[in-house]
Amino acid sequence: MNELLRQLRSRATANARRFVDLCVAELPEYAAAARDSHEYQEMLDFAVFTRTRTVDLGAEESPPSPDDLAVVESMGRRRGEDGMSFATVRRLLTLHTTATLREIGEASGPRDLDAGMRLLGWLNPHLAVAQRAYLLGYTTGVRRHLPVVARVRRFTELALAGDPDAPSYADSCGIRPHERYLVTVVRPSLEPAAPADLVQVAWERHGIPATWREPDEFVALIPDDRQPVAGALVREVAEIAGQPCSVGAATGPAAEAFALAERISRVAPAERSPSHLYTVTDVLPELGAAELPEIGRWLHDLTQLLAGGPDLMNTLRAYYHNDFNRHRTAASLSIHPRTLDYRLRRTRELTGIDPATTHGIRVLSTVVSRAVAGM
Repeated sequence: MNELLRQLRSRATANARRFVDLCVAELPEYAAAARDSHEYQEMLDFAVFTRTRTVDLGAEESPPSPDDLAVVESMGRRRGEDGMSFATVRRLLTLHTTATLREIGEASGPRDLDAGMRLLGWLNPHLAVAQRAYLLGYTTGVRRHLPVVARVRRFTELALAGDPDAPSYADSCGIRPHERYLVTVVRPSLEPAAPADLVQVAWERHGIPATWREPDEFVALIPDDRQPVAGALVREVAEIAGQPCSVGAATGPAAEAFALAERISRVAPAERSPSHLYTVTDVLPELGAAELPEIGRWLHDLTQLLAGGPDLMNTLRAYYHNDFNRHRTAASLSIHPRTLDYRLRRTRELTGIDPATTHGIRVLSTVVSRAVAGM
């Protein structure tokens, strides 16, 4: 391996400069930091350090020493203190890995195949250890730069995207990541005046990571073993928002459950004080209709037909809510039971569907749910 390592050592400074210049060209945040000549020199020195230590340790096939990892961690901490985004740091590490492999390939001669394979075999696990140290330093630095609520929001966004680095970032927030969550989406009718307050309430009162996703979604990651807190959190969010909210919830890995919970929230009814977390079992027909535009248009046409009668939509909602009990329904609407009978008959005349039949329940309850959800 001697000739390969000799070549890598002789090219360390040139390779380091090429790597730093590549990062400047591809990463705007890195480029902004590198405009400071002192910062640029520090970046270059660190790139030279990683390359020379790779040669030294690879020659001995030894792991990075605690001092080596301390240097790596300190550089990660600098990037965190500078406010560099996690996405940029992750891309920086990817570029470093790619550059290292390319540099080994460029330095390898026709007789260096075995030496190159041994070096790569040694490098793989130790490069992962060094990257973990860099990320640990970064998260430590982030604590000094970002308020805890901002860090919580960033972790939530990573988890919702299914990002494999989300658990690593969780350390900066004091969050214990989970495999499964009750992902809860709350959609106010209008954007609240201060959506960041919703995230702060979720974290400071309940220890629940959450985020606000423009333009209209509050999303909370409620650990599977803490589901009872969901109802109280949703009611507080709706109270702070000060307007009717639609709620959708689903359980599973964060990204997967979020995709379903978001769809549920778009067909769930808007309520000023939500008392129920709507799941797929609550809105299955509405979800199916939302996935099929042709069905949605047909249901919309039925909604338009019902607009031709005396408060028929509200009447049907009360009728189904009261389990078809005529007297309770009439009392809740403050009308006479015979008036209720007339409205149900008028529904049948306008739509051709009897609201008291199984067919009527399946179709017209879906129409009502979609109308309440603003669809």
